[in-house]
Amino acid sequence: MNPALSSIPSWAPPLLALQFLTRVPVPLLDRLDGAQARAGLIKAVGWFPLVGSLIGAVTAAAVLGLAQFVPLAVAVILALMIEARLTGAFHEDAVADFCDAFGGGYMAEDVRRIMKDSRIGSYGALGLGLAIALRAVLLMSLPVADDPLLTGTAIVASACFARALVVAAMALVPPAPAGTGLAKDIGSAVSARTAVMSVVTAFPALAIFAFLDVGTLLLACLAAGVFLVWLRGLLLRRIGGSTGDCLGFAAYAGQLILLLAVAALSHGE
Repeated sequence: MNPALSSIPSWAPPLLALQFLTRVPVPLLDRLDGAQARAGLIKAVGWFPLVGSLIGAVTAAAVLGLAQFVPLAVAVILALMIEARLTGAFHEDAVADFCDAFGGGYMAEDVRRIMKDSRIGSYGALGLGLAIALRAVLLMSLPVADDPLLTGTAIVASACFARALVVAAMALVPPAPAGTGLAKDIGSAVSARTAVMSVVTAFPALAIFAFLDVGTLLLACLAAGVFLVWLRGLLLRRIGGSTGDCLGFAAYAGQLILLLAVAALSHGE
């Protein structure tokens, strides 16, 4: 076993996950040396869904709270702004890079080069704008006034589901040969134990949502499976594997998938 892995304090992985996925300062992590922090981030992947649940709880509280004082559309936009500040627009940045790269790149080298470019192009601007607009509309379609409990649990579950989908993508899609970042350094080291841990940390939020609307969760899981098959085929065919931006795109797609499932089933009622 890697000595760094065995020497990681038990409190480090969840805090590393919090630090990685948000802008929340975690001074306690200064106690770790470089090797421990890097090795600890591998274990931290299993805590991603729980951190996602916490992010979702902030967004849900913002939507439900602000909707008491301003129109729902305004409340949703303000809530998304609060979430973006909390996360540093981490996954939104990945969506823009992914759309730019796969929309404008043809050869694998072009795709990787565009993904690393900090500038945003027309594909990225359009893709990100449509993704945020779709999520905003889906949040507005939730029964905020009639069923705030379902609304809150759906928002939390969608954020948790998104980060669980990242872990699933890491397990199913190998890192791209020339990739860097999360997918290259951590994705290839994600073990079955880490995957199981992600299921455990995802369980509270998803179980509560399933208690209220199990059919929607099952539909979302089915759609997520189809999405992962498509994403795996695309990434292997175009660049030989995944990158950090690809995983971030998967996370944002996960949120949309669950919220779309809620909208689809509620529309049929």
